[in-house]
Amino acid sequence: STGKPKGAGNRHSALVNRLCWMQQAYGLDGSDTVLQKTPFSFDVSVWEFFWPLMSGARLAVAGPGDHRDPSRLVELINQHQVSTLHFVPSMLQVFLQDEQVASCSSLKRIVCSGEALQVDAQQGVFAKLPNAGLFNLYGPTEAAIDVTHWTCRDEGRDTVPIGQPIANLATYVL
Repeated sequence: STGKPKGAGNRHSALVNRLCWMQQAYGLDGSDTVLQKTPFSFDVSVWEFFWPLMSGARLAVAGPGDHRDPSRLVELINQHQVSTLHFVPSMLQVFLQDEQVASCSSLKRIVCSGEALQVDAQQGVFAKLPNAGLFNLYGPTEAAIDVTHWTCRDEGRDTVPIGQPIANLATYVL
């Protein structure tokens, strides 16, 4: 990925499928808060905006540039009791270096996508945020954000799998 918006078109039905799958898989409710921190020109922002609103959860919106500031993210997570947020894996690694990250006890779900999730980042979440589930998702923007998912667990693997297809999709390795 270049990290630059591509302007890829998606069908409404693909986005609805994605949102419904996330709700079925991860189950937000009225006690949850999702931190919307991804710039709206990136595909991940779609679920950050709409998933909490369709499930009765709260939506906390980070300020411009906050997604690049680990200490500000810690502050926002604690201030709003954020339960769910997304990280590109390289930013997750930076976030985990913040000395206050273990104070983010409200975190229940950390969703990663956009790059390969490294085992050391996975292990860092397990060590510093033991109550948070870590989920590795993979897929091109053109396929409605992500197409596969994996619930991370400590199994001594050398790599973090990309998992299996989300609902109503099939994947093929060519």
